[in-house]
Amino acid sequence: MDGLDKVFMPLGGMPLILHCLNAFEAAPEIQGIVLVLSESALERGETLVREHRLAKVETVVRGGARRQDSVANGLRILSECDFVIVHDGARPFVDRGLVSRALDAVAETGAASAAVPVKDTIKVAGPDMIVNETPDRRTLWAAQTPQAFRTATLRNAHERLTGDVTDDASMVEALGVPVKLFLGAYENLKVTTHDDVALAESILSARSNAGAPGVL
Repeated sequence: MDGLDKVFMPLGGMPLILHCLNAFEAAPEIQGIVLVLSESALERGETLVREHRLAKVETVVRGGARRQDSVANGLRILSECDFVIVHDGARPFVDRGLVSRALDAVAETGAASAAVPVKDTIKVAGPDMIVNETPDRRTLWAAQTPQAFRTATLRNAHERLTGDVTDDASMVEALGVPVKLFLGAYENLKVTTHDDVALAESILSARSNAGAPGVL
């Protein structure tokens, strides 16, 4: 957004990414964090980690050209562990409940993704904008992060698949690994536009006025 790395946009008086980091830092199930950022944001990320004493952040890693390249870079650095959670830094409303549900779900199948039921009727159309199909929305879920995997499974997927994908769950699906969905949250939005920033600020304001906890 206007040349500013979106994960450092201010939200509620602090960088957007810090909401995510605080949530994972506070989750007792999380042993370590690898923060993946664009090359231009590395120094800023290291400063953020140091100033806020984020003890679980093991390292800050340069991302890649594609989202999946960034995840792969993080996986190469990650300490040995049985499970790994992948989360978009632009989703500031991750909380301990989502983290716990991710780990419960991944224990069943080795791969799990947060998701919410689709509210709107979805139309499938071709380039001519003529509707080809109207899927039953009762079967449709909008995928989010966090997504959780057996570490070996996700590493295998990144080693074997090089085509473009939109999320890590799609990669392990392509290898025939069943992905378990667990309930995400409609407030767990991905901040990508100025409208999203306004919505995120309104969510924070509503939580503050209601005396509800934030992402911690």
